[in-house]
Amino acid sequence: MAEWRDGRGMEEEFEIYAGFAEVYDEFMDNIPYDEWHLYLHELLTEYGVTSGIVAELACGTGSMTCRLAEDGYDMIGIDISEDMLEVARNKCDSDVLLLQQDMRELDLYGTAAAMVCVCDGMNYITEGEELKKVFKNVKTFLDYDGIFIFDMKTEHFYKDVLGERVIADNRENASIIWDNKFHEDTRINEYLLTIYNLEDEENDLFARYDEMHYQKAYSIEEVSSLIEEAGLKLLNVYNAFTKDEPDKDSERVYFVAKREKSD
Repeated sequence: MAEWRDGRGMEEEFEIYAGFAEVYDEFMDNIPYDEWHLYLHELLTEYGVTSGIVAELACGTGSMTCRLAEDGYDMIGIDISEDMLEVARNKCDSDVLLLQQDMRELDLYGTAAAMVCVCDGMNYITEGEELKKVFKNVKTFLDYDGIFIFDMKTEHFYKDVLGERVIADNRENASIIWDNKFHEDTRINEYLLTIYNLEDEENDLFARYDEMHYQKAYSIEEVSSLIEEAGLKLLNVYNAFTKDEPDKDSERVYFVAKREKSD
């Protein structure tokens, strides 16, 4: 169970990525993980992380974790959802360490050369102070001169691209309905996922799961300030999958920060 804040500023407990975990990869097959991995690996290399321990926060089913492990990094995958990690365990090699943790309460055995978080995992932290807490945790468990790379979806994406609409996708053994709403006053994007997953093929029986997800759109200025307040040094902000500066049409941005030796 996880506690999040909804678009009205009210707290609610619910379990996310439980029913969705089993079919997540099937419905996310439109994500170009290979291209995203190449970009992330390029950034890690450019900022001097060519080996050592790399921890992925909000690793989900391990799609990126596995790819980075194949690059030779000693990977740690961290996620709040045991169901997502169970899928990752069946996907990643046995030498990949998978931990069920809330990144707001991160507790590792040692430090890492780098930490990464992709696929908008940071947008799930819907309070600025809690986001700063995550950044402080990252600093604690980064090596000196360690690199932190993460992406975030923008307000433009939630408001103008995703907006208020219903998306449905029907597969042979599963169906999903995504009911989305963006609250401009709080910049909270909420979406109700309704999943129908085939449980009994012989009797053609489907199980239904409902999950409510909340993400927040932060401005680049807000995130940059929180990074600095947490004691990390912001190195760069990129329009996703490029080395360009973000603009008003950016749908996803990448942040690169560093733990300096002098802290």
